[in-house]
This record gives sequence, structure tokens and C-alpha cells, in this order.
Amino acid sequence: MSPLVFAVVLLAAVLHASWNALVKSGGDPYLRLAIVNLTHTVAVLPLLPFVPLPDAAAWPWLLGSVFTHLAYYLFLAAGYRVGDLSQIYPIARGVAPPLVALGALLVAGEVLSPTGSFAIALVCLGIWWVAGGGPTNRRPLLLALGTGGTIAAYTVCDGMGGRASGDVLAYIVWLFFLDGWPFALLVGLRRGRHLARTLPQAWKPAVGGGLMSICAYGLVIWAMSIAPMAYVSALRETSVLLAAGIGAFLLGEPFGRRRMLAAGVVVIGVVLLQISRQG
Repeated sequence: MSPLVFAVVLLAAVLHASWNALVKSGGDPYLRLAIVNLTHTVAVLPLLPFVPLPDAAAWPWLLGSVFTHLAYYLFLAAGYRVGDLSQIYPIARGVAPPLVALGALLVAGEVLSPTGSFAIALVCLGIWWVAGGGPTNRRPLLLALGTGGTIAAYTVCDGMGGRASGDVLAYIVWLFFLDGWPFALLVGLRRGRHLARTLPQAWKPAVGGGLMSICAYGLVIWAMSIAPMAYVSALRETSVLLAAGIGAFLLGEPFGRRRMLAAGVVVIGVVLLQISRQG
């Protein structure tokens, strides 16, 4: 993994934690997430005439990504409704890297070196520790695990789709165009009569979150097109450190010394991840 890719993925992690905090921090998480998604579609509309259609080989992966993203949004919004940012986010992101590694092995033949495997294990252990072992309430835990499963699924879809597209920028633009409206349409149908009351307070932070989201995931797809998917996924999950900090210092959620130690475990894993190489 080159220093440029390393820096780009870390930037994506910061942006990702920030937009999740905006979705969680107030109001209806379903509505805010719907506006985030619509922002994706609106933002890429001016680019559509200037990018080609992705190659035919990429479309099964692209449509698979749209479908799994819809499931991801449903799990994520439900999780933020019943759980804390510092609970849902670390667990959801923490279970994704090993699942991505398994998926990359099955569909792309990516075999990690022993050091890379150990680094991913450390990152996941630290992330789980940041979560404090997970919530005691089973519902937030199950929603967080479901979110993590869908994260792994769309990560593999987009890693393979970006590689098969013939033009990774075209893949990113078409993904955000197609991905933006299904969840928003679903939420609009369910919240229809309440939109006039809730939309004025929700749209500004949600649009900001949408812009951060599209930048964050576009950078990740670009990185996965030239670097091993499992490594990119694990490095991106360092965003849980920022999310835990936001939950603690801005949202008043518990943090504690144990999570500070967990942060050190994640940092060690990231350093090992950077110096490791594919087997």
C-alpha cells in the first residue's frame, strides 16, 4: 500500500466518522440518512454526461452494491435509533474487515501475508474493545452486526466492480447515482405527512453529511481499485476512534480509560498493516 493510498484511506475514515455523527446527533436518523443519499445523487448528476457506462462485467457488482447498500442503510438507521454512536459504529465497522478478507479470498483470490492477517486481527480486536465489548441490549448488538455484514458485502462488490468497470470514476459516479434514491424513496413513503415538520431541521446537517459521505466512499473505491481490498477495509475502520471520541466529547456517551488502551491496539494494527505485504 503506497503512502498516497494510505493517506487517502485515512482521510476517508475521518470523513466517514463525521457524517455518521451528523446522522446520529439529532432528529430522525432515517430522514437524515435519506437526505445524505439524495445528496449523493444530486452531486453526481452533472458528471453523468462526461463519464462512460461501466463495462458490462461491472454491472452485476454495481447492482449488488446498490441492493446491499439499501440493507445497510436500514440496519444503520435502526441501530442509531436504539443505540449510541460509540456502540453501533465500532461494532458495525469492526466486524467488516475479517468478512471482507474472507470475501476477497473467495472472489478475488487475495491471500493475506501472516503479518497482514495479524494486523487485521489487532485492528478488529481494538475496535471491539473501543465498543466496550458491545452493548448489553441484544437489539443494538444485532443491528450493529447486521450493519457490519452489509458493509462487508458492499465493500467486496465495489472492490470487484471498480476493478471490472474499465473506468473507476465512471463506476463511482453511476454507483452514487443509482444508490441515492431507493432508500430516500422508501423513507419518503413512510414519513410522507411528517416531512413538512421535520425536513427544515434535518436537511442542512444531512446535506453536509452527504457531501462528506460521497467524498469518503469515492476515495475508498479508488483505493480498492489499486490496493488489496482487505487492507483498505481494515485501515478505513480506524474511523471508529474518531467516532468514539465524537460520541464521548460531543454526544456525552461513555468513553473511559479502557477505550484509550483499545485505541493503542488499533494504532499498532494500523502500523503493522502499513508495513505488511500480500502473501
